[in-house]
Amino acid sequence: MTMLDRRSVIAIAEAVRSGRSTALAQAEETLARLAAYDAVQPQIWISRASDEALREAARAIDARLAAGEDLPLAGVPFAVKDNIDVAGFATTAACPAFAYRPETSATTVERLLAAGALCVGKTNLDQFATGLNGTRSPYGAPRNAYNLAYVSGGSSSGSASAVAAGLVAFALGTDTAGSGRVPAAFQHLIGFKPSKGRWSNSGLVPACRTLDCISVFTGDTADAALIDSVVAGFDAGDAWSKPLADRPRARKRIGVPRRDQRAFMGDVDSELFYDRALEAFGAFAEIVEIDYAPLQEAAQLLYGGPWVAERTAALEALLRDDPGALDPTVREVVAPGLEIGAVELFNGIYRLAELKRHADLLWQDIDLMVFPTTGTTYRVAELKASPIALNSALGFYTNFVNLLDMAAIAVPAGTRGNATGFGVTLIGPADSDRALIAAADAYLAQAQLPPPPPLDLEGRMQTVKLAVVGAHLKDMPLHWQLTSREAKFVEATQTAPTYRLYAMADSVPPKPALVHSADGAAILVEVYELGVAEFGSFVVEVPPPLAIGTVTLADGTSVKGFVAEPRALTGAEDITHLGGWRAYIAQKA
Repeated sequence: MTMLDRRSVIAIAEAVRSGRSTALAQAEETLARLAAYDAVQPQIWISRASDEALREAARAIDARLAAGEDLPLAGVPFAVKDNIDVAGFATTAACPAFAYRPETSATTVERLLAAGALCVGKTNLDQFATGLNGTRSPYGAPRNAYNLAYVSGGSSSGSASAVAAGLVAFALGTDTAGSGRVPAAFQHLIGFKPSKGRWSNSGLVPACRTLDCISVFTGDTADAALIDSVVAGFDAGDAWSKPLADRPRARKRIGVPRRDQRAFMGDVDSELFYDRALEAFGAFAEIVEIDYAPLQEAAQLLYGGPWVAERTAALEALLRDDPGALDPTVREVVAPGLEIGAVELFNGIYRLAELKRHADLLWQDIDLMVFPTTGTTYRVAELKASPIALNSALGFYTNFVNLLDMAAIAVPAGTRGNATGFGVTLIGPADSDRALIAAADAYLAQAQLPPPPPLDLEGRMQTVKLAVVGAHLKDMPLHWQLTSREAKFVEATQTAPTYRLYAMADSVPPKPALVHSADGAAILVEVYELGVAEFGSFVVEVPPPLAIGTVTLADGTSVKGFVAEPRALTGAEDITHLGGWRAYIAQKA
C-alpha cells in the first residue's frame, strides 16, 4: 500500500516554494494516497475533486509560483468539512435534501486558496454539525483511523480522519460544542479552535450562529499557527467577525477542575494520562484547582437549555417541511427547540451573563485552563446503541467554551492500549489564541510523547467467552455494554459451587462482587462471546474494585468473568443464598 504517513503543511509548502517539489507532484501523491485509503474507509468523503481537476488546480498553483507570486501554502493539499462552502462542490451538511451549489467559496477557503493551498474535497460530518461522535450521517460513519471499531469524533469526523490517515496535510472543521477538539483528541491531532470572530464564518452553514467557529486539524502546532496566520482577519461580510487581536498571556498559573469534579466515565487510562499531562504542565506553571461547577452549568445551557432553539432556528424549514430528511437522532436533539419560548430564552441569556462574569473573573487568578478534551471514547456500535447519552458524555469538558467566548487548542496527551488518543485542551480568554499555541508548544516539548501508533488498515477478529453475573445480565442496566459490542449469547448456566456473591455497598448502578470461596455455592451466570478487541475494550472500562479474571463453570470449563478485590466486600451484603443477582434484585423490588 502507498505510504500513509502524516503530512506536514510547512514541509510541503517549503518544498514547493523552493522548487524541490511541485504542486502537481503533491497532487499526484495525494491521488495515490486517496486511492489506497479508499479501500479502508471511503466514507471520509462526501465529494472530491476529480483526478484531472485536482491536477489542473495544481498546475495553476505552479504557474502562479513561476509568475513570482508569494504563496505561503503552495501546493499544500487540504480538505473542507461539508458545511463550509467551496465553489465547484455541493454543500450538503450531510443532508442530501438540503444540498445546494454555492457560487463562491467561504471567506476562509478563499484565503487558503489565495495562499496556494490545494482543495481536495469535502468531508463527512455529523449531520448539520450536531454531534460529537461522527456516526450521524447518511454518507456513513467515518472511523478512528487508529482503531476502526471506534468513533472518529465529531462533528468534524471526516476532516479529522483525513488528516490522521495522511490524505491531506490539514483540514477545516467547525466547532460549536467541541466538534473541532473531540476528533483531534481521539486521533492524535492538533485541533485549533480560534476565538469567536477571529476567522470569518461567511459561507458556513450555521449550527448556532452566535457560537460557531471554523477550526482546523493539523499534525502539529506549527502547522496550526501557519494556517491561522493565513486565515485570521476581519471580514466585513460576516456580522460576527471582529478586528484581529492577539493579547499576550503568561502561563504561570493553570486552572484545572477539582479532582472530585473530574469525570472519566470509568476510563482509568484517561485519568492516568490527564494526571501525567498535569505533571508536564507543572514543570513550567503552578497547577491551581478551580470550581468547575459554574462552567459546567454554562455548558448545560447548550443542549439542556434555550440554546437548543438556536440549532432549531437553523433547521426550522426542514423540521417543518421535510422532517424525515433529518437523521433521527439529530431530529430528536433539535425538535425540542420549537417549544422554547422567548421568556425561557431571555432567562437563559441572563444566567449565561452571570456565568460569564464568573468565568471572566477566573482570568484574574489563572492564566489559562487545561481540561481533558474528553473523559473517554466509545466504539461506533456503542454510540449507535446509546446515541444521545454517550454523545453528551463526550461534551462534558467542551460545551462551555464557545458560550463563554474562549479560545482553545486541543493537543495529544496519550495513547490508550486500543490505539485511540487521549488529549487535553488548553483554554484561554478571547484573543489569547497565539498565547495558547505557545503554551501548547511548551507542554509538548515537556511531555515528550511518542509518535502516533500505526494506522488500523484492516479488521482482525478472535473471540473470547465472558461470564457476567450482575448488572450486565440481559435486561439489566449495563447489558448495553455487551450488545453494543455485538456480543453473542452462548448460554445461561451456573458457576462451579465454589463462589460467594455479595451486593457491594454504594455501587451505582447496583453491582455484585463474585468471590472464589471453598465454602461457596453455584451462582447463576450468563455467558457471552465477543471479539478480542471488543473484549479488551470491555475490560478497560471495568471500574475498580471489580476486575476480569477466570471463572470456573459448573461443567468444569473456565471462561473470563467478573472477580473482585478484597475492598469490594467492605460494607457488602452476602447474598450467596439467593443463588444469583436476579433473585436479589427481585427481592429488593
